[in-house]
Amino acid sequence: MNAEPMGRRDLGSNGHGTGHWWQQRVSAIALVPLLVWLVISLASVPVADRPSMLQWIRSGMNALWLVALVLAAAQHSYLGIRVIVEDYVSNLKGRAATVVMLQFIHLVMAGAGVLAVLRVALGAQP
Repeated sequence: MNAEPMGRRDLGSNGHGTGHWWQQRVSAIALVPLLVWLVISLASVPVADRPSMLQWIRSGMNALWLVALVLAAAQHSYLGIRVIVEDYVSNLKGRAATVVMLQFIHLVMAGAGVLAVLRVALGAQP
């Protein structure tokens, strides 16, 4: 018989294993329809030149879906690389510093991607 309380779950060594696992799966699942949308939507652009692409980003909900794609990809990438660092960097201080650096880099990349999409969508000239 299990003596553990019913509400208790194994969350890994630092107490966040299950949440991290779920975040990784949710971001992966979110990426599937976003990438399918991207491929189908880009295939429908008649000419792949700059004016056509600008018009495509500015039309309809494309900018919103691109922002969602950028954010989901950045989150998924961060979570995946973080697991690799946590598994293979044995020095605790080095691991913590690397995870913080990765988080910063992914935040900057996601912010730059969102900013780029919004600038194009709102008609900013280069």
